[in-house]
Amino acid sequence: MARSTAQAPPRPMRADARRNYERLLGEARTSFAEHGTDTSLEDIARRAGVGIGTLYRHFPNRHALLNAVFQEALADLLQRSRDLAESASPCRALTEWLRAVITHAGEYQGLSRALMSASNDESSALSECSGPMREAGARLLARAQEAGDVRSDVSIRDLLQLTNAIALAAEQSPDDPRLADRLLMLTLTGLRAPTSASAPQGGCTS
Repeated sequence: MARSTAQAPPRPMRADARRNYERLLGEARTSFAEHGTDTSLEDIARRAGVGIGTLYRHFPNRHALLNAVFQEALADLLQRSRDLAESASPCRALTEWLRAVITHAGEYQGLSRALMSASNDESSALSECSGPMREAGARLLARAQEAGDVRSDVSIRDLLQLTNAIALAAEQSPDDPRLADRLLMLTLTGLRAPTSASAPQGGCTS
């Protein structure tokens, strides 16, 4: 008789393990906000009142911890993409969503760099964020391409890499709060379809 390859569902955490998990997540959010995503994992564990071994049992590496911390923000971005999916202006919908992605990536110092490094590494725990993000963005991009506003050779993978690069550039230039928006507008102008009739002067820059 063939053995089933289906995986059993994960066991629910014991109450003490759940408390440790939540404390670690809370301290990680605070530490990432105050010190950036490269902050010491040992410090996060110490502030949570647990050993580093406990942290690694819950989060095998930094990307796994980042993935857990940013699930709420990911949910917001995915919901935003659904809200924009039926917009009368596919070009404007894509632009608004990309702005939201840049804002999200810029919330924590170092996050944009981590997202860029994980985008081409399917083994990274952060790929759990990258996959749903690409699917959500691809739908908005496809609508803008079908409307004739964006070139057909543009891929969502490249577009998200560009938005993360913009967030990283803005992070490194804190004295220029308009930099991210200017770079996004330059990027979207370059995406314009040559025959776009809906935005002849500025491409997808609504």
